[in-house]
Amino acid sequence: MEFKKPEWPDVGDSVIATVVKITGYGAYVKLDEYNKEGLLHISEVSSSWVRNIRDVVREGQKVVLKVLRVDTEKGHVDLSLRRVTKREKKEKLLSWKKDRKADSLLRSASEKLNIPLEEIHEKAGDLIEKEFGELYEGLEKTAKEGVDVLLKLGVPKGIAVTLEEIAREKIKIPLVKVKGILELQSTKPNGVVLIKETLLKAQKIAESQGTNVRIYVVAPPKYRIVVSAEDYKNAESTLEKATETALNSIEKIGGKGAFKREK
Repeated sequence: MEFKKPEWPDVGDSVIATVVKITGYGAYVKLDEYNKEGLLHISEVSSSWVRNIRDVVREGQKVVLKVLRVDTEKGHVDLSLRRVTKREKKEKLLSWKKDRKADSLLRSASEKLNIPLEEIHEKAGDLIEKEFGELYEGLEKTAKEGVDVLLKLGVPKGIAVTLEEIAREKIKIPLVKVKGILELQSTKPNGVVLIKETLLKAQKIAESQGTNVRIYVVAPPKYRIVVSAEDYKNAESTLEKATETALNSIEKIGGKGAFKREK
């Protein structure tokens, strides 16, 4: 969180910065997470030759930079843009967005409970960060699993309940999807009805696992089944149980069935 960050970044860190001034030899930036200024020298802007630094960065732009040198006595931080990989940029931006979101959630709790933000951090934020490494990860887990996640850490009940309510409202839990094609056939006169009943059994089994499931017609006798869950392990397990149920059910009534997994 912002007020808990070290005063200065370490060499090698990736940081979020805002370009505040551009000169002929580089760009001065503000380190958003540290409230410090740094210099992005023109030689560190790109791996290729740069005629005009404004072709790469502009005032007001937010960039991900790598820390090259830190001189706390002189207050100098030298930074590089060209040394930041695409992966590092992606990971840093995601982490920064999560930090901002988590800070916003704690501020909301502070306002709702009329408790100073520092107290919310002390009684909840610090405990969550110690347990999960990142505040957002703990709040996301709370949104998924409920208030007990916080109560087990020793967060006071009033704060825990409020944080859970806010987390559930503000954090959208990402879902993963797995899918496949069920091929079900029945030669009985009421075969269409029997197949429909078979698919309903499969759907109920999937829903009983706490997942979302959709089954729809591709073109008879093929039906696509799509399972959405919070993690692949749960999704795969549910898909397996649902398809087994469908195949066993269709065989019991004298029909035929097959399943093919889709990527």
